[in-house]
Amino acid sequence: MARDTTDSRPIEAVEELVAYLASGCKPKDAWRIGTEHEKFPFYVDGNLPVPYEGPRGIRVLLEGMQRLLGWDAIEDAGRIIGLVGPTGQGAISLEPGGQFELSGAALETLHQTCRESNAHLAQLREIAEPLGIRFLGLGASPKWLLSQTPKMPKSRYDIMTAYMPKVGRHGLDMMYRTCTIQVNLDFSSEADMRRKMQVATRLQPLATALFANSPFTDGAPNGFQSWRAEIWRDTDNQRAGLLPFVFRPDFGFADYVEWALDVPMYFVIREGRYYDCTHVTFRQFMGGALRDTVPDGTPTMGDWANHLSTLFPDVRLKRFLEMRGADGGPWRRICALPAFWVGLLYDEAALDAAEELTGGWSFEEVNALRDAVPAEGLSARFRNHELRETAREVLAISRAGLKRRARLNREGFDESDFLAPLEEIVARGTTSAQELLTAFRTRWGGSIEPVFLEQAY
Repeated sequence: MARDTTDSRPIEAVEELVAYLASGCKPKDAWRIGTEHEKFPFYVDGNLPVPYEGPRGIRVLLEGMQRLLGWDAIEDAGRIIGLVGPTGQGAISLEPGGQFELSGAALETLHQTCRESNAHLAQLREIAEPLGIRFLGLGASPKWLLSQTPKMPKSRYDIMTAYMPKVGRHGLDMMYRTCTIQVNLDFSSEADMRRKMQVATRLQPLATALFANSPFTDGAPNGFQSWRAEIWRDTDNQRAGLLPFVFRPDFGFADYVEWALDVPMYFVIREGRYYDCTHVTFRQFMGGALRDTVPDGTPTMGDWANHLSTLFPDVRLKRFLEMRGADGGPWRRICALPAFWVGLLYDEAALDAAEELTGGWSFEEVNALRDAVPAEGLSARFRNHELRETAREVLAISRAGLKRRARLNREGFDESDFLAPLEEIVARGTTSAQELLTAFRTRWGGSIEPVFLEQAY
């Protein structure tokens, strides 16, 4: 999750909110790749979750990373809850259940992205191993009950924890027991944003299937290949899921703003204090609803930026696009997720091909696929064939796009090799989740414990 902002510029008109999104437009030579990945810390002795406090807790882990990196501390009520690189190197943050997240720097190539994630994991091991801590690369916590899961001391999470049970069945599981890999990508204009967001929205269920990696809950199979994706089907549907208006041919920044205005808020920050605002929408906030209950209750651009960060559609629009459909996974998957989307969206011919392939897919079709994928993965039926066949076609488009980008590393290889883990999944016809379930039923002997060895960083 991004660091909350405190930009104090007052908002005077809705047009400023539209302009805020539009200000993200960049020329193609300024497009960058920002990759985020989360993982579960655990104690090697007993495969137990890591609390925030204690001599071997997450606070100590963050402090060790701060000493190693020299990054600035992010604090909440006097507690360190993250780190930020002082010169644009990215940030480290905590999700509600202690999931450790790197929000990577804005980089030019996937080779840089892969080096970044590799360096981060090496640095993390240097600090974590003496503490007896390792990290698990899965889309959902496989063993610990919700009641056993630690809670991080972040004010926004206290507000969300109280609110989530009111608006869905799985909000607390989403917060405390899931991990993801995401990539943030740029656009050059409103038309370019529209094309990319429409293609990405239609293909998000396919990404979920390719990255399905959360088949266990409470120490046993949960009946899903991506339990994380199933959770998102009933978390807070006012702010999550598939957005019908994105499918319209004239969709633009103003449509997203109009939707976001009517989503209930989580909080505003004043003088470092978080105020619970879940009882009002941002539109009501702009109409004066918080003037008597929050100091300086006039909306600011910082409030708007924070509100946008609390919306959870499958593709999230800020001043860039966030791809949100994938489960967390092993190191090779951290590189594969941005490769998949960069190949499709950062090459004009690939975007044309992806648009031609998906342009006729309706909201109803994609939503039905989104409902089927958590349990069925690549075996889900779509337009009279298995999704696996569509995956093969889409991966070919992405590979061709990466080859045309022709961003070479020192050895002369382009970025297309980063798709190999996904191409292997399609070739063998089984997702990572299915492979883990087979292991559980055979060589693991019905025990969940080996997952902490085989899926650990």
